[in-house]
Amino acid sequence: MITLNHYIMLSAVLFCIGAIGVMRRKNLIMLFLSTEIMLNAVNIGLVAIARFRGDLAGEMFALFIIAVAASEVAVGLGLLILWYKRSGSLDLDLLQSMKG
Repeated sequence: MITLNHYIMLSAVLFCIGAIGVMRRKNLIMLFLSTEIMLNAVNIGLVAIARFRGDLAGEMFALFIIAVAASEVAVGLGLLILWYKRSGSLDLDLLQSMKG
């Protein structure tokens, strides 16, 4: 039988994978994908705990996180397209040239 600990462990593993992806990647698209993995890991944890407690607060908060993540992706991809048109690359090291 799958218990709450299984869901929490899955959530922790996914969050660690996303955090490693954020720290190690130089490509902005991979950075966004790693951030989405981290947000989905938090959603799994919230829904599992809400299911365990028998209330809907965690599930409603997970839906709010999904909505915020969708708007983040929309704005972020727009900025990425603009940055790619300007520089021709999505490398994070070139991002510092956006100053002033």
